Amino acid sequence: MSAALADAAIRSPLAEFWRRFRRKWLALGAGLVLLALIAAAIAAPLVAPFDPATPDYNAVLQAPTLLHLCGTDAYGRDVFSRIVWGGRVSLSIGFLSVALGGTIGVLIGLIAGFVGGRIDGMLMRMMDVLLAFPGIVPAIAVVAVLGPGIDNVIYAIAIFSVPVFARLVRGITLAIKQAVYVQAARSIGVRPMMLMLRHILPGTLPSVIVYASLRLSTSLLTAASLSFIGLGARPPSAEWGAMLADGRAYLGVADHITLFPGVAIFVTVLAFNLLGDGLRDALDQKL
Repeated sequence: MSAALADAAIRSPLAEFWRRFRRKWLALGAGLVLLALIAAAIAAPLVAPFDPATPDYNAVLQAPTLLHLCGTDAYGRDVFSRIVWGGRVSLSIGFLSVALGGTIGVLIGLIAGFVGGRIDGMLMRMMDVLLAFPGIVPAIAVVAVLGPGIDNVIYAIAIFSVPVFARLVRGITLAIKQAVYVQAARSIGVRPMMLMLRHILPGTLPSVIVYASLRLSTSLLTAASLSFIGLGARPPSAEWGAMLADGRAYLGVADHITLFPGVAIFVTVLAFNLLGDGLRDALDQKL
């Protein structure tokens, strides 16, 4: 028993995380699926057998075959190739928007929780205003002001993500700044900036990582919704939400045009959610 305890004592945090995470086989499988999707998106020129934007009017609305694994659309474009290339757009929007919104939200939450007082009240009331709008409405409003396009979708989703990260980090900061080691660092004269960045921020990262993985699924769905209503990716760009919009006119005639992009969105969102659950269990030692 003493050997096992000694082994656990010298185990690095990364090794301890991996020991916990690999027991979550659903999360591990979801992580492998996401790695495969990311690899396919990065290597899209090698994976996709056809150009996603080049029409072929001799192969219009073909059902899935060995040549066209997911069939073709109304312009004869290969649906599988468009899904692979669309993964680049959809995943990029998800990762960039969460990274931007998470960074801003973490900084706001850290400052609000650490400084407190009027600054805390002012920042949190601003976050409350953003949270007062239901669902996708803030993203639609931002894109309507800035104009359709992938860049503006990223900004819109990032703004939509800021308040949830801010409130999460603020709550954790309020708890951590009362910890003994933070009070000890303060008593020996550690500067406030160093207290926030070196002693408090690392304590918020596990929760931020878990929430970011879950937020990615919401961001992907939001991006697909904006493209579906014409406020996201513009034709002929391949994007999963835009592909759903293109195929809705052919439901009952060529269902594969909407089926396969919908499956891609479903699998990706489900994988992000399962991964987030596994990360939560692996990073939260209280569980």
